[in-house]
Amino acid sequence: MKANKIIICSLVTTMLMTSCLNDFLDLEPLDSQTEAIYFNNLEQFQAAADNLHANIYAFVSAGTSANDVYAINFDYGTDLNIAGNDAVSGTNAAKTSDTYYTKTYQWLRACNQLIEKGQIYSNPNEIAGSVGQAHFFRAWHHFFLLKRYGGISLMMSTPTTDSDIVWGPRASRYETIKAILDDLDVAIDKLKSTTVTSTKNDGHVTVDAAKALKARVCLFEGTWEKYNGIGSADATNGDGVKAGSGIAIPENYPSVTDFLTMAKNLSSDVMSNDNFELFLGVESASESANPDYYAHTSYFYLFNLEESNSNPTGVSKANNKETIFRTVYNHTNKKTQMNLTHSEPVKMTRKLMDMYLCTDGLPVHVSPLFKGYTSMNEEFENRDYRLTACHPKTLDYVWGWGMYGTGADYKTDIYSLSANKYQYCPNLLTNSSFGTRGRKFCSELSTLGAAGDEAMDYMHIRLAEIYLIYAEATCELGNGIISDTDLEMSINKVRARGGIAPLNAALIAKAQLLGCNMTFLGEIRRERALELYGEGQRIGDLCRWGIAEQVLGKERCGVYVNYGGTDSYLVNMKNPVTGVNVYSSSVWAGNIVNFEVGYEDPAYTSTKTGALIVEHKANRKFAKKNYIQPIPTDEIKLNPKLLQNPEW
Repeated sequence: MKANKIIICSLVTTMLMTSCLNDFLDLEPLDSQTEAIYFNNLEQFQAAADNLHANIYAFVSAGTSANDVYAINFDYGTDLNIAGNDAVSGTNAAKTSDTYYTKTYQWLRACNQLIEKGQIYSNPNEIAGSVGQAHFFRAWHHFFLLKRYGGISLMMSTPTTDSDIVWGPRASRYETIKAILDDLDVAIDKLKSTTVTSTKNDGHVTVDAAKALKARVCLFEGTWEKYNGIGSADATNGDGVKAGSGIAIPENYPSVTDFLTMAKNLSSDVMSNDNFELFLGVESASESANPDYYAHTSYFYLFNLEESNSNPTGVSKANNKETIFRTVYNHTNKKTQMNLTHSEPVKMTRKLMDMYLCTDGLPVHVSPLFKGYTSMNEEFENRDYRLTACHPKTLDYVWGWGMYGTGADYKTDIYSLSANKYQYCPNLLTNSSFGTRGRKFCSELSTLGAAGDEAMDYMHIRLAEIYLIYAEATCELGNGIISDTDLEMSINKVRARGGIAPLNAALIAKAQLLGCNMTFLGEIRRERALELYGEGQRIGDLCRWGIAEQVLGKERCGVYVNYGGTDSYLVNMKNPVTGVNVYSSSVWAGNIVNFEVGYEDPAYTSTKTGALIVEHKANRKFAKKNYIQPIPTDEIKLNPKLLQNPEW
């Protein structure tokens, strides 16, 4: 059902009345008659606010589908993930309907219902926390729509039959951003005195979540306008007459400098909160039979914390103080309902694997610590812990023995096992696997029964991102320069967890002496790619930097089967279980790089000949128009004042 149809029908449809609060939480959306029954006391307002927390794209929940989540939350189709996505390849066309459009407007209606009932409640201070959460989610959903469609039909009230949301034109990009910032200011004000700033594992929005979201929005829009232009200079806006949402800019609209300054100050405020800290809970496993296997794996386990037996040191979700805003899952009644562990949703590309630095802080093509690509596992030596935590080495042991019968229990002495048991082995006998893996979001809980039984929390905003926002905003304000002090209080904390030398002026100078054109801003952008890969931010980052068509217009590649004229170990390797070669040259005929694939940042190494091709350049059509997606055509038929985005 289309958004306008949903809006109109919700005005005339009467839902069955119920006296059960749990039934109320399941209704979507409320109609005017049902609304009169609720919103009469604090408990009912908080119950409605609780319901808003389920209306978000995390893992599967609130009527969302696994396919929808995979497409937008795991960087599908980008230069970092081998999984494809036609919208990111730039080969999609305008669709008649789009669930991201209709579902988000359904969710927005629930936010407005709560806000409006709060305006007539007799004791507004009593319900300030609930109303603040509604403003947060209204901002969240409008920002989601802005990133996907540009300027949108703002839904700032529950619609009536003659509302602009039903029949009017879209707001401009700048009017949308102003509404988002205004909502977040209200949320911050109402949440600061009514909710406790904490990292309790309940998933509720706090004042720090609102500040963090505002910092994200300000960095996004400040850099978007810096690199894509403002008003008519930004081709994605359209003129608002023939196409697009137009270029109307509200009075007192922030400048690029204003946006970046707000991003810096807000992230600094969140960083100063002692309740948050980077997760370092799995740095040793003394009770394991093989403790050395778990050194420096905290980044991996951060994303799959379930019960205490989901990791070798017995830490639980309560040990995760890095998360600022999360959606909570459990094994009782809210599992992920996604085939995460088996599907490995964020398998790495060749480019991503090469972007991870050596421990000296230098890229692989200039660091003396880098070993090469041809011998087994040598490319993993002396590298960022995040790479080795999230990509298994060949013949590495696999844990989580209960999931698919393919792994060992943590307390098993792996050295007592036969060589062909519980080990990861590449399979390059079909062109559907490219030799790279990605263990992020993959459970090792030994008691899982089936696919979709995972129950790790989905982290929407975490402290590491706030450090990165601070560093990027500061560097942008400094015209590409950032002090060592600012780096130490932000991005170097993230690098330290990865075991990487700190970013500072001395490292930049050293790299440049070695012929690597390393810059502060380039390295901050590298850190965003590495730290946040598979968390749904890559496409937005590339677009706001104005380089998406350049980055996404290249081949996407997998492992090397030949490097520098020498065959990789994979060419002649046999599977230890079957005795069959793991690689078939005939399968990959015509799909091996025979030219150098350069990248947008000269500090990244290029992909040389001999790598497997995941997707050919000929299929990469991403252009400026693809920075925003088309409005569903059925919506335009319902409301002709909704103009299609330029060139769609």
